[in-house]
Amino acid sequence: MKKILITGATGNVGFEVIRFLEKNETPNTIIAGVRNIESAKKLFKDFPKIELVNFDFEQPETFDNALKGIDTIFLLRPPHIADVETYFRPLILKIKEHNVNEVVFLSVQGAEKSKVIPHNKIERLIQEYKLSYIFLRPSYFMQNLTTTLLDDIKTKRQIILPSGKAKFNWIDIENIGETCSVLLNNFSDYRNLAIELTGNENLNFFKVADLLNATVKRPISFTSVSPFEFYRIKKKEGMVKGLIVVMIMLHFLPRFQKEPAISGYYEKIIGKKPTSLSEFIEREKIKFE
Repeated sequence: MKKILITGATGNVGFEVIRFLEKNETPNTIIAGVRNIESAKKLFKDFPKIELVNFDFEQPETFDNALKGIDTIFLLRPPHIADVETYFRPLILKIKEHNVNEVVFLSVQGAEKSKVIPHNKIERLIQEYKLSYIFLRPSYFMQNLTTTLLDDIKTKRQIILPSGKAKFNWIDIENIGETCSVLLNNFSDYRNLAIELTGNENLNFFKVADLLNATVKRPISFTSVSPFEFYRIKKKEGMVKGLIVVMIMLHFLPRFQKEPAISGYYEKIIGKKPTSLSEFIEREKIKFE
């Protein structure tokens, strides 16, 4: 039996990883790394077997206690953290010092092709310290529509991004959580592999707006802007600078890249087809009104 630490446990992906580990009755001990234990108790009230430990990417003093006795760690990058040297090198060093033998890192599709994005730098750090790893590289989250992009959808009835006609491959975070649960429980079967996890659809945001409008009552449009205009808009709205920069890189760079590859890994690992974007929109449609 292993001890598995889940970082970002109260976030969208971390929570789904824990939910599927519990649903699949993992034999391992699951420890949720959280910034606020009291509020996390409420979130995980239906998962009594989950242990909670204080962990904060921006507070290195929490690392030692959280990593004590851990065999496997699920590691992700909080969206607002772009400075890899400041926040991730000390953490990776602590993971090495504590002899954590297995790291599942939630990266991003195409991370190996772009040295400027934080995910690429974190992957290289993990390899630099010679840790055993699985790099899970999912494509574009469907849940971006219900989180990062939702405020513009609800208040402006617009999706505003510097993405032009670039196509993105769409994956449901539930599919990611389910896959992660398998990788964490069966790490040795996938050791030192980079796995691209994709859905079966490559769609640009004009098509996404069409799919939304086929389901929601009030029309939604997509507006493509330049990176400079996007930065100006989001800075004025109070978005953190680091997050703005990451959003520009994730949405603007694909305009100059090939259409994303469809891997089929979800079906290989789980044995069923991934969620389609229209299914996701139907499931979450109340959020878009």
